[in-house]
Amino acid sequence: MNDDRLVEVETKLAYQEDTIQQLNEVICRQQDQIDALLVQYELLVNRMKELDTDRPDGDDLDERPPHY
Repeated sequence: MNDDRLVEVETKLAYQEDTIQQLNEVICRQQDQIDALLVQYELLVNRMKELDTDRPDGDDLDERPPHY
């Protein structure tokens, strides 16, 4: 009876280790995606700033239209 219990515990441990490894891989992929999105975000912010300063009329993009 004691051996059966040990086998059961070892089996559960093996499944838990596999689950932890799978979760770790998912987290690593998600972090890579977050890093890539942050780079794209920074590029977009910089591009928007460039476009704002290149406007000939000098209007601010954040300014509300007169009907507000």
